[in-house]
Amino acid sequence: MRAHTAILEINRQYKIHTEFYYNPAASQTILLVNGSLSTTAAFAQTLKYLLGQFNVVLYDQPYAGGSKAHNNHSQPLKSEEEAAILLSLIEHFQASLLMSFSWGGLPCLLALAQRPPLIEKAVIASFTPRINAAMRDYLQQGLQLFANNERDKIASLVNDNLGQHLPTLFKRYNHRHISSLDEHEYAQMLFNIQRVLQADNLCYTRPCRNIEIPLLFINGQRDIHTSPADALGFADLVQNSQFRTLADAGHFLDMEHRQAWKQMRHELLSFLSPASGTGYRCGTIQRIAALAG
Repeated sequence: MRAHTAILEINRQYKIHTEFYYNPAASQTILLVNGSLSTTAAFAQTLKYLLGQFNVVLYDQPYAGGSKAHNNHSQPLKSEEEAAILLSLIEHFQASLLMSFSWGGLPCLLALAQRPPLIEKAVIASFTPRINAAMRDYLQQGLQLFANNERDKIASLVNDNLGQHLPTLFKRYNHRHISSLDEHEYAQMLFNIQRVLQADNLCYTRPCRNIEIPLLFINGQRDIHTSPADALGFADLVQNSQFRTLADAGHFLDMEHRQAWKQMRHELLSFLSPASGTGYRCGTIQRIAALAG
């Protein structure tokens, strides 16, 4: 299935590269939110099992991938601004479902805390409400490396920590991608790290108490940085929350091995399947078809 690509102007400030996969048999659209340093390509494995059930929207943040050539990078992007972009994309694509990965969980949760009326369910993968010792150590190691644009060392740091359970081929791709980023992308990551380390653990997740829709939190059993145990902290913040752990998987979940991919597919499709009597109104379906050209 081929993506319909477009550059959308958001809030008269950002130009966002989007990829829209239209499934004429689908009644719902899911919007996927990238982790830090990644692009739409990071969801290649996830797309394989979502495309048969949903319309799927991918996008790059203003500083990354297909968006970065169209934006000014004089100032780093705040998580609150990422959330505002996400809310605009939800409205534009009439998305009723969200899924985020890793750092993308923060703008996703900030957006959901504003209760966008179209969204019915969301999945938050590889994200927790606190910075544990392993994650803090990883972030602190990254401070100097990002500040000095030490490309190879940054790529090795990511692979040796968050990516430690990735297959060798994926590690090579990850290293090549991360070590070839633009300086403003390293500056963006440095900004993110500084904000997180300077804040208290729950600073960015307290707004989650406003979220009323069902949320599914998925974490890898072997992920020591965003662990399943830490994810359970969301139970106190999100009233309607569910938790799943992927056996023998680390931070990158369905990218790591075939069994993790099958588990992820099962958990997502089971959770996201529409309840009886729900679905888009006719006008919404027509608008989605129009987006596909």
